Amino acid sequence: MDSSADGPRGRVVVTGLGAVTAAGWGVTSLREALRSGRTAIGPLDRFDTGRQRTHVAGQVPPGPPAGQGRGVHWGRLSNSDRFALFAAFEAAEQAGFAAPLDRGRAGVFFGSSTGGLYETEEYFESLLRRPGCRPPRSLMASHPLGAPAETVARHLRLRGPVETVSSACASGGLAVEQALRALRAREVDVAFAGGADSLCLTTYSGFNALRAVDEGPCRPFRADRAGLSLGEGGAVLVLETLEHAGARGARPLAELVGAGSSCDAHHMTAPHAEGSGAVAALERALEDAGLEAGGIDVVNTHGTGTPLNDAAEWAALSRVFGERARSLPMEATKGVVGHLLGAAGVIEAVAAVLGLLAGEVHPTPGGGVVDPALPVGLVLDGPRSMPSMRTTVSVSLGFGGANAAVILGRWKG
Repeated sequence: MDSSADGPRGRVVVTGLGAVTAAGWGVTSLREALRSGRTAIGPLDRFDTGRQRTHVAGQVPPGPPAGQGRGVHWGRLSNSDRFALFAAFEAAEQAGFAAPLDRGRAGVFFGSSTGGLYETEEYFESLLRRPGCRPPRSLMASHPLGAPAETVARHLRLRGPVETVSSACASGGLAVEQALRALRAREVDVAFAGGADSLCLTTYSGFNALRAVDEGPCRPFRADRAGLSLGEGGAVLVLETLEHAGARGARPLAELVGAGSSCDAHHMTAPHAEGSGAVAALERALEDAGLEAGGIDVVNTHGTGTPLNDAAEWAALSRVFGERARSLPMEATKGVVGHLLGAAGVIEAVAAVLGLLAGEVHPTPGGGVVDPALPVGLVLDGPRSMPSMRTTVSVSLGFGGANAAVILGRWKG
C-alpha cells in the first residue's frame, strides 16, 4: 500500500506465503484453484461417513511432496502439524529465510480449533476395537491445540513467543491480529502468523448434528444455499516490520494495514441477526488502518453458505459500506476449499494477498443465483480484473460470536 508515512507504530509487511488445502500442497495449487472458478470440495474418505447426513469435504490430498523439509519425520506428525509445518517452510522459503530458521526475535502466532484430534480419535478407536492393545502413544502427542504452532517453532528454531488462539472460526484472523500487535510493539521482528486444522470425525459429526452442512459443495450467498462444507489444511503468512524486511533486502508482497476484533456476546452458535459484532470488528479494523469504508476495494467474505451466517454477514456489510455494499466486489474462498475452521482466516488472508498481487478478484463457485435478499457483489464465473485494487478486507466470524477483520494493502513501496 502506498502509505505516505511510517507513523509511530511502524509498518508491517507480508514477505512469504504458504498454504495447504484441498486444492493441493502449496500456494501455486491454491492460486490455480481460486482462479479456475471450480471447487476442490468432493467425496470424503478419511473416515467412514456412512452414518452422516453428508459425505463431502475439502480434504487435503496425500502429501507432503517429496523433498520438502528434509530431515523432518513427517509420518510422526499429526495431519494438522504437517499442514502447519509445510506452509511454514514454504512461506519461509519465499521470504528468503534459510530453513531451519534461527531467529531469537521471531514469533509464531497460530489459530486452531482441533489440533491433533483426528489422531486422538485413532488412538481411542484402537483401544475400543482391540481391548488390551497398546496403540502408539505418539498419536496423542499432537492432541493439544497448541501443537501446530509448537511444531513450527521447533522445526524452524523460532525462539520468540509462541501463541495459539482458539476462538472457533475467527481463530486464524485473530492470530494475524496478535502477530500485527506484537510486531508493532517491537516484541518481535518477524512473525509466522498461521493456522492449521484437520478433518476429524468429532467435528464432522458435530456439524452434521447441527444440520449446518450442505450435502454438496457449499454455495455462499446463493438463494438455495443449504450449509457449509468442512475443509482442512494450513496456511502461514510471514510478517515483518518494514525496517527488518528492508534491512535484509526482502521484497514485500503486501502490507498488513490493520485489524480489528469483537464479540457478539449473543449466542453459542447463532450469529447476531444484525451483524453487530461483525460491524464492530470491521469498524475497528478500519480505524486501526486509518481508512474510511470507501478505502476498501474488495471484501473476502466469511461466506460459509449457511442461511443465518450469510444473512448476518450481509447485514453487517450493509451497515459498514451502505449502498456501496451492493457493488463492492466480493469473494468467498470457502466455496473453493471449504471451511478450514481455525485456519480459515489465514487461508483467506493468503487468498487476499494473491488477489492483490494479481490485481484480480477470484470467482466463487457453486452455481445458482445470488439471494435477492442478500445482493452481494459476488464475483462469479471467472476472475475479475482489478488492476487498480489497493485494499482487501478479510472477514472471519466464529461460533460464540467471535469476529475478526484483517485489512491487507497492495504493496507499492
